[in-house]
Order: sequence, then C-alpha cells, then structure tokens
Amino acid sequence: MNEASVGFQCPDCVRSGTKTQRQVRTAFGGTRAGAEGTVTITLIVINVLVFVIALISAGRDAAQGLGGGGLGGLIGGLTPLHRWGALVPYFATDNGQGFRVAGPSVADGEYYRLFTSMFLHFGILHLATNMWALWVVGRPLEAALGRWRFLALYLLSGLGGSVLAFILGAPNTPSAGASGAIFGLFAALIVVLRRLKLSVAGIVPVLVINLVITFGFSSYISWQAHVGGLVTGAIVAVGLAYAPQKQRTALQTATVVGALVLLTVIFAVGLSQVPQVGYPV
Repeated sequence: MNEASVGFQCPDCVRSGTKTQRQVRTAFGGTRAGAEGTVTITLIVINVLVFVIALISAGRDAAQGLGGGGLGGLIGGLTPLHRWGALVPYFATDNGQGFRVAGPSVADGEYYRLFTSMFLHFGILHLATNMWALWVVGRPLEAALGRWRFLALYLLSGLGGSVLAFILGAPNTPSAGASGAIFGLFAALIVVLRRLKLSVAGIVPVLVINLVITFGFSSYISWQAHVGGLVTGAIVAVGLAYAPQKQRTALQTATVVGALVLLTVIFAVGLSQVPQVGYPV
C-alpha cells in the first residue's frame, strides 16, 4: 500500500484503474503530454546541435559560420555541412551550348536536401531568431495539438517551404533554415485560435511584420520557403483543427497523408520542368 493524501492506495488497483480510464484530450485530440513541450524542445536541440556540427565541419574557418556574410556580416557563411545539406535547386552554367551542367543539387538526385536544409542555419543570428520563434509559437501549438500532430505540422510546413524554394528558387543558390516550418506554425496558430474563438490580434501583426521583412530583404531571405511553409501550415492546420470529433483521427490522418502526397506531386512536376542534365564534352 502507498500512503496517499487521504488514507492508502493499492498500487495494483491504481495501475488497473489508469489503464481503463480515458486520457484527457484537447479540443484537437492531443493528450496533456503536449503541454510539456517535449517536441518543441527536441527540435530546438536538434537545430542547435546541427549548427555546432556545421561549425566543427568548417575547421579553422568556423568563425565564418558564425557571421561575417551578407547583411553587413549578420549572416554566416557556407560550411562543408551547408554544401552537403543546403537546398540548391540545380546548378546551371552558360557554356555556350545551351545545356545544364550537373552539380550537387536537388535536381541532380540529392532529394534529401529538401529535409536537411530545414535544420541548417546561416550564422548565429539566423539560428537564434528562428529558435526563439519556435520556442514562443511551438509550445502553445504543441499543447493544443499534441506531440505527434504538432510534429507532423512542423515537418510538413518545412517540407512545403523546401518544395516551393526548389520550384521558384534561383539555381546555384543554396538556401537553408527552419523559417519555412516556423511560418507554417504562425499560420497554424492563427487557425487554432480562430477555431477556439480566441483573439488573433497578438499574432497577426507579428506575421505581417515578418512577411514585410521577408520581401524587403528577398536578396538574402528565401521568400519562397516562407510562403511555402505558410500556405502548407495553414492547410494542414485547417484539417487538424476543424475535423469533427467522431471522425477526428481518420480525417486528421488523411490531412497529413494528403498533404504529403500533394507536396510529392508538386515536387515531381517541378522536377520535370528542370532543364535536362547535360555534361560538357
């Protein structure tokens, strides 16, 4: 027997009762475990660890990975890890014969870059701003949606940003960052607050300011990734938030799978439009 606030409890009885009790769910089907913010914290830790690994890969040039690049030195430079995992749509060179020269890029078969680029950042400021946004927006969303729904939303938003960056991004230009996923979280938070009939006055101005910054500094910021993540996050969030309770799990699963299939189709269409790979004679 275990001593309790009132009398004593039988451990076996408590375990048996716990198994038969239904878990408390949020309005969107998540459990109370989401309130711990485990997924949000894990994502932040992964991004920070990847950043450290990128600096280590740079060796003596690690300082360049912290800053010293564009925007007056606020953006960090490329490291060997960036060259391996950043999103490069394709490489194109003008050799006078009108064909594309193959290089390490998504179009050249390195599809993993659509995913790995989500965890790479250009400099400490880039990392810090994205992780602060993830900490602020991620925790309430994870608490509302639950761990697995939130993780699916984050990854799909990031993938949506990568797909649009691949289709509309400039060749030869690497891009990276968690911004696509975070813009998806911004959109999702607005959807969730509207579903709960709560005010969005605090989040909409922040999103507008970030969009202004995005297009105002489009030479340094991948607006394609931001817009792709924003649209994907909004679509997925609508499916997660507005699914009727009786068919909630089935419809939410269909939303996640459907979004993944749609992004795959869009990527395949975009890939088919890339100039044919050619090699110089």
